[in-house]
Amino acid sequence: MLHVCLDGDGVVPENSGASILSLYPLPVQEARPFILVLPGGGYHHLARHEGEPVALWLNSLGIHAGVLKYQTQDIEPAALIKDVGDALAWVREAPKNWSVRDGQVGLTGFSAGGHLAAITAVTAAPARKPDLLILGYPVITFEEPYAHMGSRGNMLGSSPTEDEIAAHSADWQVNNDSPPAFIWTTADDASVPAENSLKFAAALSGAGIPFELHIFEEGRHGLGLSAENAECRQWLKLCRAWLGKHHFITDTEEA
Repeated sequence: MLHVCLDGDGVVPENSGASILSLYPLPVQEARPFILVLPGGGYHHLARHEGEPVALWLNSLGIHAGVLKYQTQDIEPAALIKDVGDALAWVREAPKNWSVRDGQVGLTGFSAGGHLAAITAVTAAPARKPDLLILGYPVITFEEPYAHMGSRGNMLGSSPTEDEIAAHSADWQVNNDSPPAFIWTTADDASVPAENSLKFAAALSGAGIPFELHIFEEGRHGLGLSAENAECRQWLKLCRAWLGKHHFITDTEEA
């Protein structure tokens, strides 16, 4: 179930079963792109530094943003994925006093939020998936040995079937309707191995989907905007250029 919070300060009521879309629109009249942010947290909690700060960074690029504060208790995977699709559909379809450009609704996620973003992008119906995807150190596969077992257990329970594992491994679900993707991670991530990003990139390549992949040599898991790591902070500039390539940022907005 999705609730929309118009002031950006939505709080998920404990045990309510609700996911809340908190909005960060720009105070402009002309239509702009929109990107929805999914924080990580291993499907156990939501990492605050991967939510609002990312939305405000997107605002600084001239992009409307929102943060989906999705449920992390008593997870029903299909319902969680539906909430993401509902949020994207609301942004595209709901009347509001700010406008979104047609074909420019993106999705970004970090860690487990990257998993939720990726699995939505490759399994949702066309009208409910993003037009592009940005993934930071994402969980992609639920298959061992590269699965983040905490995320897998919190989403699927302690004894998932092989079919459930495969169905929720985003690399196995990529198809020729999947959106272009920007992916970044670190080679020494001790929580979510870089093989997750490599598997997703390989699947996109096999399906002929455009992607850009950056693996930095050093950096802990969960860096977010990477204020503490100058090398990994390059992802912001690289992603900005990629967004420009996909016309989410115009030359005027970049200046």
